[in-house]
Amino acid sequence: QVQLVESGGGLVQTGGSLRLSCAASGRTFSTGAMAWFRQAPGKEREFVAGIGWRTARTAYTDSLKGRFTISRDNAKNTLYLQMNSLTPEDTAIYYCAEGAVVGPSPGVEAYRYWGQGTQVTVSS
Repeated sequence: QVQLVESGGGLVQTGGSLRLSCAASGRTFSTGAMAWFRQAPGKEREFVAGIGWRTARTAYTDSLKGRFTISRDNAKNTLYLQMNSLTPEDTAIYYCAEGAVVGPSPGVEAYRYWGQGTQVTVSS
């Protein structure tokens, strides 16, 4: 079992920045990749970014690449998402996820464990 706990969400103004963290614990030896997803009201869960846990290969949704940066600290078992130049369209609950797949995948089916989510709200 892997437990994931997100933190760092909150309310920011347009143009602001946030850094989300996801602390992983439990049996993480088989982790191949971790990822961030988000879900806005009335919308499907959307892939944001993923990273290979051992390879550090990254993948991003094209519309977010350049504003969002995913990283990980293996020694701390922690995943990060740096979010810059935020807009109201970024408002959503952000989730971290863990999967055995080595290459980060945009599909929710590739991930085994999920955090509880952290709310990000961007105001005008």
